[in-house]
Amino acid sequence: MLLNIQDYFTFEVIYTWSTFGVIPFWLILIFFPNTKISQIFVNSIIAPLILAIAYGFVIYQTILMEYSILENFQLYLGLDNLYALFSNENILLVFWLHFLAINLFLGSWVSRDAVKYNISRGLTSVPLILIYLTGPVGLILYWVIRIFYSKKINFND
Repeated sequence: MLLNIQDYFTFEVIYTWSTFGVIPFWLILIFFPNTKISQIFVNSIIAPLILAIAYGFVIYQTILMEYSILENFQLYLGLDNLYALFSNENILLVFWLHFLAINLFLGSWVSRDAVKYNISRGLTSVPLILIYLTGPVGLILYWVIRIFYSKKINFND
C-alpha cells in the first residue's frame, strides 16, 4: 500500500529528525570550522533549506487543520497567551524549528567570525555549545572572547 507523505512526516517524526539532524552540523562547526565540509554543509544554504522545508510543511499542515495563523499574534498580549499558543503542538513545533534554524545560523556566523579573527577551536567550542543550547548566552560569551582577539569593540560586524 502506498503511504501518503503526511502518514510518514508526523509532527513527532519531524521533531525527532530535526532535533537530532542538526547535531552533525554543530559537530562540524565545533571540530571542522574552516574546512571544505563546513563550507559545503554548514555555511551554505543546505541546513537552513532543510529546516525551512520542514517549517513550511508544518505551517501548511497547520493551515489544513483550519488553524488561524492570526491567532499567533495573541502571543504579544501576555505570558498566559504565549503559554496557550505553545500548548498547540503545531505551533510549538514551528517555534522549535525556528529556534533550531536561528541558532544554527548564529553558530555558523560565530564559526566563520572566529576563523576570521584566528580564535582557537577550543576556545570557540564553548560558546558554540552554549549557542546550540541557549542561543544568546553563547553569543554573549563569544563576544567577550572576541573582544580580546580583535582588540576592539565593534557593534557593526
